[in-house]
Amino acid sequence: MVTSTLPHSLRSDAQDNRDLILAAARAVFTTRGLNAPVREIARQAGVGPATVYRRFPTKETLAAEAFADKLRACRAIVDEAIAEPDPWRGFCLVIEKICEMHALDRGFTVAFMSAYPNAMDFAASRAATLGMVAGLAHRAREAGRLRPDFVLDDLIIMIMASNGIQATSTATRVAASRRFAALTIHAFQAPG
Repeated sequence: MVTSTLPHSLRSDAQDNRDLILAAARAVFTTRGLNAPVREIARQAGVGPATVYRRFPTKETLAAEAFADKLRACRAIVDEAIAEPDPWRGFCLVIEKICEMHALDRGFTVAFMSAYPNAMDFAASRAATLGMVAGLAHRAREAGRLRPDFVLDDLIIMIMASNGIQATSTATRVAASRRFAALTIHAFQAPG
């Protein structure tokens, strides 16, 4: 008698639908934000809303899964910054790369800043990443490069403000986000 269960893998057509749904969710959330209706995601994926809900029982679950790769990329940016010997340079790297990431994918900004109670992995990963940035900020402050009155909420405000950059093209939005990052870094730098 076999007591272990076999790993559950989706049929190829079900996996294709899942991939289409995630790609459509990324596209729709990026252009319309997290308030976009599931019906729009289903339409863009070429499936029915019931198929979306069969794979992702809630919109929060769908968003968390759609942006899981972006969350990993965000964590990789923070890991790279922490590995930087100069904590100020690492801190600046976080600002520059996060601003660019958010300029390229507006839906991720909204998802990152949202509190999804049903997507605990997403919330826990976000909290861990922010905790790592707080440690990096502490090191930069101790090195005398980050202004002494900096608090992590300042970085959250910066992320929220960068989401307000409006531009007709992605290239223009990225250029504006780079300028915004440079101004933010200057604002966060310790005097003298």
